[in-house]
Amino acid sequence: MPVSVSKRVQKVKPSPTLAMTARAAKLKAEGKDIIGLAAGEPDFDTPPHISEAGIEAIRKGITRYTAVDGTAELKDAIIAKFKRDNGLTYERPQILVSSGAKQTCFNVCAALLDPGDECVIPAPYWVSYPDMALLADGVPVSVYAGPAQGYKITAAQLAAAITPRTKLLIMNSPSNPTGAAYSKAELQALGKVLAKHPQIVIASDEMYEHIYWATEPFTSFAQANPHLYERTVTINGMSKAYAMTGWRIGYCGGPKEIIAAMSTVQGQSTSNASSISQRASTVALNADQSCVAEMNRAFKARHDFVVAGLNAIPGISCLAGAGTFYAFADVQGAMHALGLKDDNEFAEYLLTQAGVAVVPGSGFGAPNHMRISFACSMDTLKDALRRIEKAVSPAVAKRA
Repeated sequence: MPVSVSKRVQKVKPSPTLAMTARAAKLKAEGKDIIGLAAGEPDFDTPPHISEAGIEAIRKGITRYTAVDGTAELKDAIIAKFKRDNGLTYERPQILVSSGAKQTCFNVCAALLDPGDECVIPAPYWVSYPDMALLADGVPVSVYAGPAQGYKITAAQLAAAITPRTKLLIMNSPSNPTGAAYSKAELQALGKVLAKHPQIVIASDEMYEHIYWATEPFTSFAQANPHLYERTVTINGMSKAYAMTGWRIGYCGGPKEIIAAMSTVQGQSTSNASSISQRASTVALNADQSCVAEMNRAFKARHDFVVAGLNAIPGISCLAGAGTFYAFADVQGAMHALGLKDDNEFAEYLLTQAGVAVVPGSGFGAPNHMRISFACSMDTLKDALRRIEKAVSPAVAKRA
């Protein structure tokens, strides 16, 4: 008799980002010349002083279980970070440390959503948000913002999406996949709408806070909307800014009752995050932050190069981002010139004909787009853009 998996699992699909990364890796293993621009992972090594802190933790025997919600020293470092960078004040019971911000986001959904509860998710969105809501038996409600509005939803769009069943809003700024970041005024406009709906909790994913180069300083959602502090869970982590993807540390600050519920979920799933990683993260947050600024400068240079390069290819257009290490390009013109029916076929075409792996935009709730990660060397990016141009331009020119 075949095993029947749960209806809950049947509702979700594998991450297209991980699927494309795995596909590219398989082709590489077969000897194909593939440039992988799908994975969202910094190419930098973890800064030495952070790595040494992890090594020291092993040598000192800091290798045992910790409290489910994190060590006291890391919580204090996170509290200091929130105060220093965002003007937000938290106490230890308001902080939860998890095995990556991905787990933090899942904890929020599992702790808050009951069957039928709606979770509003601005699109383009990070691929995992809707499926996390589905796994919690919630109903994801996508609100699309296209390039004409800078991939950012308006207050009017948010108001129209809210129903009596709305329980959660997941915000992401700067955004994966678009690089767009909400200004303080834009966040405040959304906050005015949310003030009218006291049942809604805001989960603000700010993972890319320090990979940012807009003229206006970065503003945290709760910082822009102090009246919503008691309903906001501010999410961040170590992976992107500190090149610590494999260390798997995410964290959040929020209302005690919600944090306690999230900790309960975590306590019955993974328990505590790695003790070694927690020690290294404490050092990372408390130490000089010049390493973060140095990596950010490199990402900004790559961003400028990639955006200009994509816009020079006929049939492709790409808005400049305010942060992250992604470029999100509208490929509709190139797609049609090549006779391809959708962005999935376009991504497959680039993989097989150009040897470049990108992620189709439909996985982010934005058909006719592609996401390119520029978390790789400038030489790699130059080669990738040359390949894409060679694969696309002749077809577009012929159609013109």
